Amino acid sequence: MKILGIETSCDETAAAIVEDGTKLLSNVVASQEAIHSKYGGIVPEVASRQHLLSMIPVINEAVFGASIDWGQIDAVAVTYGPGLAGSLLVGVSAAKSLAFAKGLPLIPVNHMEGHIYANWLEEPLLSDVSDSFDALESRARGAFAERFTCAPQGTNYKAFPTIAFEV
Repeated sequence: MKILGIETSCDETAAAIVEDGTKLLSNVVASQEAIHSKYGGIVPEVASRQHLLSMIPVINEAVFGASIDWGQIDAVAVTYGPGLAGSLLVGVSAAKSLAFAKGLPLIPVNHMEGHIYANWLEEPLLSDVSDSFDALESRARGAFAERFTCAPQGTNYKAFPTIAFEV
């Protein structure tokens, strides 16, 4: 199964093609760092407008970079939050439009859970999915951390937030 993933939660427009949950076929990121640096930080409205300009080229480059065509994509995944509202709106709108136009399932992805699962993108989480474990996710921006309990769910894990705190 090949999934097109779209991420626009803050100031980077990203798209990737992942096969069978563990094989990264392509990963394209359009940074906005140079744009926001002159303001001394991220300007949400500027970020949203830049996502509008970057979205289609980034998605096309991800599909091309994976050496596949649109007919080989089985689903579209997209970050739905948390993040900047306008930025998320651009990514979710693009993902919903693509999924609808291509007749593909749409998979909503929690931004924080995505950080946790990314650690096992190319290597399986565990061979025996039976025990729960805790994972700590922290962000340098905003000095914030969140603890998740990763519990078995079928043949994989589901991350459940258990506590959030400022550090």
